[in-house]
Amino acid sequence: MANQRSRRVILPGADELFFRPSEPAGPEPAPRLDDSPAAPAAQPAPAKSRTRVRQTRAPRSSGRQRHDEKITVYISAPELLALEQARLTLRADHGLTADRGRIVREAVAVLLADFEEYGDSSMLVQRLTGE
Repeated sequence: MANQRSRRVILPGADELFFRPSEPAGPEPAPRLDDSPAAPAAQPAPAKSRTRVRQTRAPRSSGRQRHDEKITVYISAPELLALEQARLTLRADHGLTADRGRIVREAVAVLLADFEEYGDSSMLVQRLTGE
């Protein structure tokens, strides 16, 4: 009995499973089951001439990747239902798989780009001043 092997299965760790020797950086985080391939980053459009020059550009949506920062946003039940319906419509009608977080990040990116381009007449300013 002393010479019998243990029945415990030894599995590789996350570092061994997701190690990519061609990448010099650290190991990539494990993909989730509902991940979809990220769209390639597009080149930013050339800046239009404006009288007011902004120091920063609105960030492009980060898509599906691991994020280091987190915020908590409280929304109403009808807003959550509308968000979930939009997610399902994107999937059913357009074949796009996106979780609610990605949809929110895309919406924030679009809103910030609109604000950067149009400033005082942007949709963000109009909606915030209309409340």
